[in-house]
Amino acid sequence: MPTTDRRRLMELTGLMPLSATTGCADPQAAYRELQDSWGGVAPVELEPGVHAWLVMGHHELCQVVRNEQFFSCDSANWRLLQEGIVAPDSGLGAMMFPRASAYFADGDQHRRLRSPLDDAISSLDEHRLARFVRATCADQINSFADRGTADLIGEYAAVVSIMTVAGLFGVNQDHQAALRVALIAMFGAESEAQAAAGKEVERILGDTMNARRTVSSDDLTSLFMRHSNLRGDAEVAEATVLMMGAGYEAVTNWIAHTLRMMLSDARFAGRLRGGRLGLDDALDEVLWRDPPMPNMPARYALVDCELAGHQVQRGDALILGMAAANADQRVHTDDPWLEIGNRAHLAWSAGPHACPAQRPARMITRIAVDTALHQLPDVSLAIPPDEVQWLPSPWSRCPASLPVRFTPRTRPRN
Repeated sequence: MPTTDRRRLMELTGLMPLSATTGCADPQAAYRELQDSWGGVAPVELEPGVHAWLVMGHHELCQVVRNEQFFSCDSANWRLLQEGIVAPDSGLGAMMFPRASAYFADGDQHRRLRSPLDDAISSLDEHRLARFVRATCADQINSFADRGTADLIGEYAAVVSIMTVAGLFGVNQDHQAALRVALIAMFGAESEAQAAAGKEVERILGDTMNARRTVSSDDLTSLFMRHSNLRGDAEVAEATVLMMGAGYEAVTNWIAHTLRMMLSDARFAGRLRGGRLGLDDALDEVLWRDPPMPNMPARYALVDCELAGHQVQRGDALILGMAAANADQRVHTDDPWLEIGNRAHLAWSAGPHACPAQRPARMITRIAVDTALHQLPDVSLAIPPDEVQWLPSPWSRCPASLPVRFTPRTRPRN
């Protein structure tokens, strides 16, 4: 691939919108189209007039996320933001504007803001959490088991996820439905919805933090409020939003994609139900094929450099194409048996900013999928697989709904 001059690149029209890789029926086909034209790194359009590089090669993505001296998480380094090309009310704001959060920090600042997240994960009582998740999953299935139909997103995956996340942070039940709507909007693409979502999340977190000032608890909100590395309510709120939002999105999508693959991919379902594929290996296969965040924002070049034959200039934004990198044939074999147990996927990113909550996320997802497998043994998709609709987002890919049918559970007679 010949080196691409930035000036020529910025004059190009008709670049693929990033959202085209998440809202289509076959994301890998969209990634292949980009790779055929550009190679492992391709220019994409984030919104009209706002371009970025989409990093799709496994090696190239690892190179970006593991080199803070060249690629920063701090979007204050984003040239298009500095120059005012990105509007203050842009729909990109929720995911790409600077915040006092570990996700947007480098070096010592990142380590300071990251330590409360690591401490929060290490403080979890996993046995207690597992009991809560099992009870929540069973209650949700019981709520529709006698009906014979359900939406496994709106009535199961998303509910289990939001109840678990809300419980960990001490968010009361009255706020949970509103919190879920707000978190979905934050990962979406509409700026007006995101602005309203941000205010709603702030209101819910403010209420929760005020309650903890009166009566402290063992929840994660209380832990963050007591943590010496978080300076003031703003950093507490940002840490909470980061962990809560990422936790909800990752767990919901992981559950959703596993259930969707069980219901629409006969080969996958047969291997799983027949015992030829263990549940943990099945969950890893889902992470390879449909990571919870297929496109992750962002890194910002601190120097002019070359990446996959392209000249990246200082201040350029680079989007991490997790789903595309996972499909990179350079990290796969032709033997499906050798692929089992391979966890070199980038679903959780890599380097200093790799997700700290992989273990609890796996536990929650595993329980949710296992419960559905055992309590809905004859469940089937109620629509053709190609009619599944997707929530609009350039970053995330989750079914809007997953309608199913099954044999209704007979209630015992009194």
